[in-house]
Amino acid sequence: MKNLVTISAPSGAGKTTICRALQENTDMKFSVSCTTREKRNYEVDGVDYYFISEDEFQRRVDNNQFVETENVHGCMYGTLKESIDFAISTEKILLFEVDVKGAVSIKNLYPEQTISIFILPSSLDDLKARLIKRGTDSSERIAKRLERLDIEISYKEKFDFTIINDNVNNATSNIISIINKQNEGVLYVN
Repeated sequence: MKNLVTISAPSGAGKTTICRALQENTDMKFSVSCTTREKRNYEVDGVDYYFISEDEFQRRVDNNQFVETENVHGCMYGTLKESIDFAISTEKILLFEVDVKGAVSIKNLYPEQTISIFILPSSLDDLKARLIKRGTDSSERIAKRLERLDIEISYKEKFDFTIINDNVNNATSNIISIINKQNEGVLYVN
């Protein structure tokens, strides 16, 4: 069963919005990653991420608790092994919102269980507008995110599927369809 679903995209392509829509419209569970970055005002600790200190993150690295870790824009992110082990043992579909390297790592470690999906914005202008409209990053942070864009897009070919996010509802429906085709309709849709 392919029950590990990774969603990756350049910053501003809408992966968080799509992941939330997938959770609202299906019985898919969300893999809560750890991060050392600051919590945004709309995020909830333990729901969106586990917001931890750099020391705590390093302790977990030292204790081999992560499947993968990545430094993204100066902040550390990590996927916990225990969440993957639980999903595989219970055959629950687990949704990962991870950077491109994290998605590739998960797919390399669990190739038989992973569906990897890359999200593209409808245009680069749309992506830049989303980053600015989001209002969560300084202009320097936005510039840093845009610098990483070419690297992230270069990973697109390593993914099983690519979806263009020109409409959140369409992108979400396409992803649900992909998962159900891969697993013969096991995903419950609300």
